[in-house]
Amino acid sequence: MFNTVTTHIKHHNPPNLGVDPDLSLVQACLQGDSYAFKKLYQRHHQKVRSTLFQLCGSDGLDDLVQDVFLRAWKGLPKFRQTAQFATWLYRIAFNVASDRRKVLAKMRSQSISVEDEQLANLADVDLGRNSDYQPALTQMHYQDLMQRGLAHLSDDHRAVLVLHDLEELPQKEIAEILAIPVGTVKSRLFHARSAIKKFLAAQGVEL
Repeated sequence: MFNTVTTHIKHHNPPNLGVDPDLSLVQACLQGDSYAFKKLYQRHHQKVRSTLFQLCGSDGLDDLVQDVFLRAWKGLPKFRQTAQFATWLYRIAFNVASDRRKVLAKMRSQSISVEDEQLANLADVDLGRNSDYQPALTQMHYQDLMQRGLAHLSDDHRAVLVLHDLEELPQKEIAEILAIPVGTVKSRLFHARSAIKKFLAAQGVEL
């Protein structure tokens, strides 16, 4: 169900969970090879960026991506080479996103932007008036709808939905990234999908 709705914004293949293809580069990094880390950055930059965008939006996205890889570089000596580097990197990205969302939540609690509220209200009116052409929504419109829908979810539900349905990670790996049981991943995914389906239906999107 949800995968059909998000066809327009998915573009990543599931990671290979066999032998870690990044291990040799990690080992080279630990020996002082900065070029090896550049290769790791090139391999994972787009996925990290996509995940952070879905979790935090576009504001300050470049800084967030830089923060993830800076933390990864500094934390490499502590990386357990029996683990998947990609999983470890996703965990860092999730922590960076969580920190960012806490800051934004605190800022919103102190000062509510009237302009943002007005823009949101206008968007709601436009969607309601033009619900007849929903099947022909453009990719940009889908992205906007999804971002608004994701913003209504709790951090926990949003993270699971993004990692599973948008980044196409298996539930077992998500459990490792978020340090929760697989059963909890399944439960959060079910509730998150239900909430997104309800939100999109309210916007006139037929599922």
